[in-house]
Amino acid sequence: MDQIDPVERARTLFLDEANVYGCAETVFIVLKEAYDLPEADDSAAAMTLNGGLAYSGGPCGAVSGAAMAVGLLAAERIDDHRAAKTAARRIVMQLMDEFVGAFGASDCRTLTGVDLRTEAGHRAFIEGGIWRDRCMRQIEFVVGRLAPLVDDTTWEETLAKTQV
Repeated sequence: MDQIDPVERARTLFLDEANVYGCAETVFIVLKEAYDLPEADDSAAAMTLNGGLAYSGGPCGAVSGAAMAVGLLAAERIDDHRAAKTAARRIVMQLMDEFVGAFGASDCRTLTGVDLRTEAGHRAFIEGGIWRDRCMRQIEFVVGRLAPLVDDTTWEETLAKTQV
């Protein structure tokens, strides 16, 4: 079976003219699809993570959505809850370090340069195309880094690299 490229799938979802999914929802759906997890199309758990948690400017939604998907994947692959939690945390810590290295920050307000809670900030975000450019690059980065974890060898190699 041919699988859709996860980065292209993310672009399709996020850039859709209907503008249904934000950063967190897009990454959550795409990674759940890539990992062949149940209810991959259900983004409900990630809805409030967009804009750095309800537009508060906190952690990037792409990273937050990814953290949720990685947690689900770890729980699928590792029977012991404590070990699964540790594995998921280590993978997300590594992602966050790489993300900050690539983009200079991990919080939405710094990354976008706007306060999404204000009408003016949200308008600048939409009309200025920040979401289309900056946010899309961040989504692509996260999905590109984490979608390969579906491969057992990549999963094991990543866990080995993230040992503290």
